[in-house]
Amino acid sequence: MEGLLDHSLRDAITAIGGVDLCVSEFVRITDQLLPERVFTRIVPELLDGGRTAAGTPVRAQLLGSDPACLAENAARLATLGPAGIDLNFGCPAPTVNRHRGGAVLLDEPELVHAIVAAVRRAVPAPMPVSAKMRLGHRDESRMLDCARAIADAGAAELVVHARTKVHGYRPPAYWDRIAHIRAAVAIPVVANGEVWTVADALRCRAESGCDALMLGRGIVADPGLALALRGGPAPGWDAVRPLLGRYWRRIAGHVAPRHRAGRLKQWLNLLRRRFPEAQTAFDAVRTTNEPAQLERLLGLAPDLGGRLDHQPQLRALRLDGNVVAVHGAAEAALG
Repeated sequence: MEGLLDHSLRDAITAIGGVDLCVSEFVRITDQLLPERVFTRIVPELLDGGRTAAGTPVRAQLLGSDPACLAENAARLATLGPAGIDLNFGCPAPTVNRHRGGAVLLDEPELVHAIVAAVRRAVPAPMPVSAKMRLGHRDESRMLDCARAIADAGAAELVVHARTKVHGYRPPAYWDRIAHIRAAVAIPVVANGEVWTVADALRCRAESGCDALMLGRGIVADPGLALALRGGPAPGWDAVRPLLGRYWRRIAGHVAPRHRAGRLKQWLNLLRRRFPEAQTAFDAVRTTNEPAQLERLLGLAPDLGGRLDHQPQLRALRLDGNVVAVHGAAEAALG
């Protein structure tokens, strides 16, 4: 979810509660050691102990194809205190793939192994190194080879988006394929893809046998989904609406005025899948790109930051830069 699910949206979504861990959008690594300011610009939670304002840990994600350069950057990143380092082998974007990043590397299991092993060696032993992959690049023929390569190289956890690069984001997600991966590796496997509702989560868990869930568009469309998966009451629009103002003020600090309305409308576009009130709000601002007019039309009001106190403190899901997720608690959450 590059371009939408950044630190501002992580802040808003984790404020409602239930998210166990966030994973940032990727930091692109090419052929040089990046300065610390690049990492803190993309993952500003590093300046706050590696957590969102609500206290949710944030794992920083790297993307690249050079094992040595990735390891060098991971070592620097580790000194900034993330809640772990994640490696992206799942991005389907053509531009990224043309430059040997993301899902295209799933054609090269040996390189995948070399990357994970190099990063694992480069960072302190207590710091988790995880990876995210798809079922494959063009097909699933190397799916198990890549999963084993990641596990054998020392990853603590594997997130699997249940589609190939060719599938993109088109439904369905092939959750049953994740069961084959889980049987092939000895590390926790997290399922991702097409989990929009509690019913979807139950089916995904049953078909995949996963250890946890990672949510992307599903929790952006329904910020209370993590709480619902824990058996709590799903927050309604009255709880979600204040998050729009919170998000709006956050993006004002780092998004150019001409792009701010577009960012908020992106979120409203997903929210209307779950909330009729979001459809009304989206219709009201559909044709405006003027920040002041958008504020007036939506009546955006200030908030105090931090966690929303009216929601129970439940441990459930994780939030990824491409995605948000529920981690480690799938057993309790989905029973």
